[in-house]
Amino acid sequence: MLVKEEGGFSMVLQLENIQKKFGSFTALEDISFDIHQGEIFGFLGPSGSGKTTTIKIVTGQLAQTNGSATVLGKDTRRINEGIYEQIGIVTDTSGLYEKLSVYDNLKIFADILNVDQARIVILLKKVGLFDHKKKKAGKLSKGQRQRLVLARAILHKPKLLFLDEPTSGLDPTTAKQIQDMFLELKHEGMSIFLTTHNMEEATRLCDTIALLNEGRIVEQGSPQEICLRHNQDKQYRVTLNNREVMKLDDSNASAEFIYENLQNGQIETLHSCEPTLEDVFIKVTGRELL
Repeated sequence: MLVKEEGGFSMVLQLENIQKKFGSFTALEDISFDIHQGEIFGFLGPSGSGKTTTIKIVTGQLAQTNGSATVLGKDTRRINEGIYEQIGIVTDTSGLYEKLSVYDNLKIFADILNVDQARIVILLKKVGLFDHKKKKAGKLSKGQRQRLVLARAILHKPKLLFLDEPTSGLDPTTAKQIQDMFLELKHEGMSIFLTTHNMEEATRLCDTIALLNEGRIVEQGSPQEICLRHNQDKQYRVTLNNREVMKLDDSNASAEFIYENLQNGQIETLHSCEPTLEDVFIKVTGRELL
């Protein structure tokens, strides 16, 4: 059962001062964050930074060395079958039964999870695979496979969904369709734990982000908060009607220039130049997201 907090939100996952050591190597150090009902939480960092280790801890696959972790109110070191029935997981290693049809792939899990088979039809339509329900999973495109894996993960309407690089390698159109699904699930009240190397995806989807580097969280907050916090050299990019592009500093002279040209109808576009999430990550870690 979820514990209601002040304001009516439910805490679905909480990590406090998590440390994980493998022998003398420290993979995670002092990791703390919360995820609430209906929130998309982005956990971002380069390969080898500790993201997968964290996911294994919060899903009960690995025990931390120190600190506490709870999912849906239960200690992750003592997760029982009841908790697994309330979470869904999508990873790059999530497999399918290649020789079975799309429909039968979902039917197997519907039987295991005691889900009404009518839910299968609803989900196949939702992920755009209804017309392929009789096709063998092994014949699907990469984007279709990823949609099927996602459908399987949300078949039982989990309270918390773990997504590990869910749109990696997909074309932009397919990736956007899947991202739209994540936003729809969020609006339905599902909580999502997302890892991704795609900073634009994280900016679009995430309510809160933690930037991870070498096992430590180096920044945390909403995408906008993080970018504005590192917007030390305030500048503005102005495109005039003659297509001339100018970069102006934050000064009275710049304000007067912008005001005059707005009055005269000479400004085509006006944008602030705060750093992107990727800019911030490179700044605080000295590493690119590879």
